[in-house]
Amino acid sequence: MAFWLLRMNVPLTRRIFTLVLLHLDLIRCILMLQPPGRLTMESINMIHTLRWRPLQTPCSTAALYSVQYQGEFERTAPNATWLDVYECQNISHTHCDVTLDLVSDSDYNIRVRAQCESQISQWTCLSPPFNRKDTLLTVPQMAVSAVGYALLVTFDQAPPTASINVTVWKRGDKAQADVYTILAEEKVLRVAALQEGVVYCLKAHMILEQLSRTGSTEIHCVPIKGTHAPWKSTTTVVVTLVLMAGVLLATFWTVVHCRAHDSHQCTYKEPLPSSLVSLMTMMMKLLIRYTLVQGCQTHFSSGATLRKICAHRRAGLLKSWH
Repeated sequence: MAFWLLRMNVPLTRRIFTLVLLHLDLIRCILMLQPPGRLTMESINMIHTLRWRPLQTPCSTAALYSVQYQGEFERTAPNATWLDVYECQNISHTHCDVTLDLVSDSDYNIRVRAQCESQISQWTCLSPPFNRKDTLLTVPQMAVSAVGYALLVTFDQAPPTASINVTVWKRGDKAQADVYTILAEEKVLRVAALQEGVVYCLKAHMILEQLSRTGSTEIHCVPIKGTHAPWKSTTTVVVTLVLMAGVLLATFWTVVHCRAHDSHQCTYKEPLPSSLVSLMTMMMKLLIRYTLVQGCQTHFSSGATLRKICAHRRAGLLKSWH
């Protein structure tokens, strides 16, 4: 430019003024704060994070950054306005979560500028524009555990706006599968009323309806062991048998070692009621008499005189019973 001015037929005063302006522009460019560089968008499971390289120019204070975005509506407006990302104004870190600002499936222009004390840099734009359809959809982390006759299925690292379809079937019988649907924000699914001793398999599908995209987990198979009663366990049975054997041995030892003269110290005899004693005494007398009569008839069945004596005794006893 300076060489061109010298060759042109331009008045000297004008030449000097133009050269001064050119030098001032060059000095301003050199002294101006450099804008942030290497803008990138990291978008995973609908979480959009803008990142950039820290300010390279030395700054006596912490460098501050501000972020703006421009959607389809703002871009086509007459003034082509830009909107501030509210949570990313004058921030000191070199990343910004713009998830809540990018709410449509259109292309977004995003830009960042830096500030060091009173110096403010130019804007640096993300290139190319970002569309949330380009988000990376990962497979949710699924954990399965058996609790009694139910399965507990937990999910982690899933987008809060996604829904999850869980397919459950008996191993070897996938045709009879059941499908359960939960929101990713619920995180836990309980599948109850399952059969004991059966192995159940599960597979989850994560769905983002706004993107019409899905992600599937691996198949997990878990056996249902049910709830066993404590007395059915081997340890409980063994302990019970040992205790019973100990009680029996203690009882036997007590009976053997209790002497006759101090048996009252080992056992306590409750006296019988008088009515019961009288009844038992009468029954014993009758039994003895009946036995004598039967013995008389058995042992003295020969001889008329002896038979008459036995008959007389039996008749007397029968008369006394009545």
